[in-house]
Amino acid sequence: MDSPIRELLRSPDFLRLWLVGAFANAMRWLELLASGLFAWEVTHSAFAVTAVVALRQIPQLLFGAFAGAISEAVNRKLIFMLALVIPAAISTLLATLAVTGHLEVWHVALGNLVSGIMWSTEMSTRRRMVGEVAGPHRIVNAIALDSVTSAATRAVGPLLGGMAFEWLGMKGAYTVTALVQFFGAFAIAGLTHAQVTRRLDLLRIPHDIADGLRFAWTRPTILLVFGVTIVTNAFAFAYSGLVAPLGQGEFHVSPALVGLLAAGEPLGALMGGALIAAGIVRMDRRLAFAGGASLFMVALVFMALSPFYWLAFALLVLGGFGTAGFSNMQSTLMLTEAPPEMRSRLMGVVTVCIGTGPLGQLAAGALSGPLGPRGAVVAMAAVGLVLTGAMVLALKKRSPTPPAA
Repeated sequence: MDSPIRELLRSPDFLRLWLVGAFANAMRWLELLASGLFAWEVTHSAFAVTAVVALRQIPQLLFGAFAGAISEAVNRKLIFMLALVIPAAISTLLATLAVTGHLEVWHVALGNLVSGIMWSTEMSTRRRMVGEVAGPHRIVNAIALDSVTSAATRAVGPLLGGMAFEWLGMKGAYTVTALVQFFGAFAIAGLTHAQVTRRLDLLRIPHDIADGLRFAWTRPTILLVFGVTIVTNAFAFAYSGLVAPLGQGEFHVSPALVGLLAAGEPLGALMGGALIAAGIVRMDRRLAFAGGASLFMVALVFMALSPFYWLAFALLVLGGFGTAGFSNMQSTLMLTEAPPEMRSRLMGVVTVCIGTGPLGQLAAGALSGPLGPRGAVVAMAAVGLVLTGAMVLALKKRSPTPPAA
């Protein structure tokens, strides 16, 4: 009998969603690092770097819940295609400005904001489509494979971003991302995706979101996902906005090695996720989720205190094993706890929780003034650890309810 993974990879529609998602996400991470390196090169301000990076991600906080409600009424394939074409057009414009010598930091910041608005649809559209195409009996395997791939793109993207910025400059980096995303949209045009939609009522969207939140309040596991997602993105992943100042300002390495540093945590997440997907590592899903986030924060504290670049890199790889449990169980817990009619809106709320990350990046950037980049990472991760422990203890006292049928 074939394994579920082999069955999934034989499905043309799953293959399209999986591969296009992988390449598109790699390009997003490539641009994120390249934009941070560009801002650091021009301004030498850690706060300016975190602001440029944060603008790519803050739309998740502002528009994630709205995108989740919209995706229940509008064809998700169309939304996904727009999420590829619009950022590709932005990348084309920025590459053109770089070629003509007119590219400025505010151009990159504005481009990050517009592309980030489209990125805010990822969780409630493409990620949900992955589960729908896989079917109920393969949803855990599909999400595990997609999470492992996501970790791979977070590793490959920064590596490519560092090398592309060092060797090709901004014009080359953004030309590559534009071409890949345009090709991805062309590939998705041939996707067959059946979707039951309901009439779009913009006035009803706040009511739908409120219904989802009322349902979530009755499910301690969903509340745990919301809470730990907020803390991990706001206090742990805040370090990502300081990768360029850490790499070039503290460890004094080249842009390519800055890219490798940014890839450390995703590389660990890739290896840890592969162990989970293969069934080699098995544990309680909630423990893997909250415990993984905690391991990541501990690794961040020691990484920031490291006197050597390669030790810092190794600690980020170790932390990545924690984020493997966190990211794998984040979508799995939501898709297994929530009923089908509420999945998009609740996944949209998860997107909002993820969207708190840029606030943490801005806070870390502000703290880096008085504390330095290292001190800012230590302070943010330490607070995150305390908050995670407090949440786990608080929700543990609530009576668990059976998962939705």
